[in-house]
Amino acid sequence: MTQTVPVRFEATARRYADGPALAVKRDGAWQTITWRDYHEAVLRAARGLLALGLEPGKGVVILGYNRPEWFVADMAAIFAGAVPTGLYTTATADQCAYVTEHCEAPIAVVENADYLQTMLAIRERLPSLATIVLMEGESGEPGVLSWQDLLRRGEETPEAELRRRLDAQRADDLATLIYTSGTTGNPKGVMLSHRNLLWTAEAVADILSFQAGDNVVSYLPLSHIAEQMITLHGPQRAGATVYFAESIEKLPETLREVRPEVFFGVPRVWEKIQAAIAVAGAQASPLKRRIARWARAKGLAAGYADQRGEPPPALTGLARKLVHDKVRVKLGLDRTRVCACSAAPISLDTLEFFLSLGIPILEVYGMSECTGPATISRPDRYRTGRAGYALPGAELAIADDGEILIRGPHVFLGYYKDPEATRETLDAEGWIHSGDIGEIDEEGFLKVTDRKKELLITSGGKNVAPAPIEAQLKTIPAVGQAVVVGDGRKYLAALLTVDPERVAGEARAARSPATTAEEAAACPRFRAYVERQVDRVNATLARYETLKRVHLVGTDFTVDGGELTPTMKLKRRVIYRKYAAEIERLYDSA
Repeated sequence: MTQTVPVRFEATARRYADGPALAVKRDGAWQTITWRDYHEAVLRAARGLLALGLEPGKGVVILGYNRPEWFVADMAAIFAGAVPTGLYTTATADQCAYVTEHCEAPIAVVENADYLQTMLAIRERLPSLATIVLMEGESGEPGVLSWQDLLRRGEETPEAELRRRLDAQRADDLATLIYTSGTTGNPKGVMLSHRNLLWTAEAVADILSFQAGDNVVSYLPLSHIAEQMITLHGPQRAGATVYFAESIEKLPETLREVRPEVFFGVPRVWEKIQAAIAVAGAQASPLKRRIARWARAKGLAAGYADQRGEPPPALTGLARKLVHDKVRVKLGLDRTRVCACSAAPISLDTLEFFLSLGIPILEVYGMSECTGPATISRPDRYRTGRAGYALPGAELAIADDGEILIRGPHVFLGYYKDPEATRETLDAEGWIHSGDIGEIDEEGFLKVTDRKKELLITSGGKNVAPAPIEAQLKTIPAVGQAVVVGDGRKYLAALLTVDPERVAGEARAARSPATTAEEAAACPRFRAYVERQVDRVNATLARYETLKRVHLVGTDFTVDGGELTPTMKLKRRVIYRKYAAEIERLYDSA
C-alpha cells in the first residue's frame, strides 16, 4: 500500500483507538477526544467536503486559532485529495483574499463570527469561493454552513467515493500548502508532498522520542509548518496527545495544567518567560536572590559539563533541589524531556539563562521549504549556541559564499504556480539555497550567522550581519526588540523597543520616574541608562560593528502592528518605512 498521510493517520487511529488524541478546554475543564473519535470526525468531514463538490487538487483554506476542528478540517481536506492551507489569524482581508484565490479554494473553514466577517468581506472578489464552513455557531448568510451541517452531509455521503480518492493518492502527490509569512511582498505557496510530511514527522518523532502518552501543547500558528510538525503530524506518528491552549495569553496556565513532555517555543516566547522569571526574582528576599544566583551558576556549569560528556560539578543536585526543580514546577515544565526553539534567532543570553535553570533549549534550524527542520538537536547531543546537526538521512552544506544549503527527502516540491521562484531557491541537484549564512563546526553542528539578503553594507564598504548584534542588544534587560540600521551609512545605529513588562524595575534602576514604556523612551535618565548598557555591548564588537546612536521606541514591535511576522521575525522593510523619520534623526549632522 502506498504510504500517504491518511494511511499513516488511519494506522495510528487503529493502534491507539481508545487513547486520547486531542484535548480541549470547555467550561473550565479539559475534555479529551480519542483517536477513534478523531478518525471518525475526519472521515465525516472529508465526506462532507465531497458532498460540497470539492475536487481533487483544489484548495481548502482554514482561518482560526488552534482547536480540534482545525486539525479535522486539515486532515479531512487531505483525505479528500484536496490541499489544505492555513491562513494566519493576523492576516489582513487582502492577504486572505490573495491566498484563497492563489490556491484556488472553493471552500473556506473559519473559526467564528469574526473570521466569517473577514471572508464575507472578500467573497465578492473570489468567484471560486463557493462555501464557507463555520466551526463555531450558526449563520444565516447564504453559502455558509455550520460545522454540524458539514458533518451531517458527511453522514449522508457514501464512503466509497472517499475510498477511491484515498486509493488514488501517491507519496509524491501534493498534500498541503504552507504560505510563507512574507517579510516582503506576497507570500509564496510552499508545496509539500505526503513523502515530505511523513519523512519529516518520522525524523522529528524519533529524535524527540515522541511516544504514546506524551502531552504537547498547540498554541503557535497552525498555518506555520513548525507548529504542524510538532502538534499535527508528529503526534500522529507516535499517538501522543495534543492539548489546545485557549489563547497564547493563557499559555502559562496551560503549561502548568498539561505539564507537557515536549514543548516548542519561538524565541519571543522564551524571552517572555525569561522576563517573567526575572521580574519575580527581583521581588524575592536578598537571601533567596543569593541562593538563586548560586544555583544558576551551578546549573550553567552543569549544563556545559553535560555537553562535554563530563560529570556535573559538586552540589549540582542541591542546586537542582533548591531552585531548578521549583522553577520547572512553576513553569509547568517539570515533566518536559525536550524544550526546543526555532523560527528566528535566539540570543545566547536567553539560552544560557534557561541552561542555568536546568532547562536546556534545543535549537532547531529550518524553513517551510524543507518541511520545517533542516537541523535538530537532541537531549543527548546538543550544543548551546548551535542550531543542531542535519537530520539523519538529509544533507547540509555551506556554499562558497557562506550560504546554507539543504538536501534530502524533506525538500519541497517547489513554489505553487511560481516556477521562477522555485528555480531561484531549488537548484538542479536538489539543494535548497536557504538565503541564510552559516558555518558547520567539526562536530557537524550548524551556527547561523545571518540572512544573506539582510547583510548591511556601510558606506565604508564593511559587510555587517545585524542579527548577532541585535541578539546582544536584546540581552539588555530594558530592551524588548532591536533593529540595527546603517545600510549605505557611515556608521551603525539601532532602534530599541522598551520592554513593557520590565519597565518598573528598570526605571527604578535608572532612577527614572517613568511608569510606562512610552514614558521611559522619552525620559533622558532612562535613555542614558540604556545607552550605558549599549556601550558595554559595543565593547564586545569590532569597531565597524559598534553603534554610534540608538533610538528608544515606546511601543513594542508586534504582529498586529505589522513589524513582526506571525512567527516573530522582524519585518525590516516595514520597520524602516514606519520609523523612517526616527532613523533619519539618528544620522542628523552625520
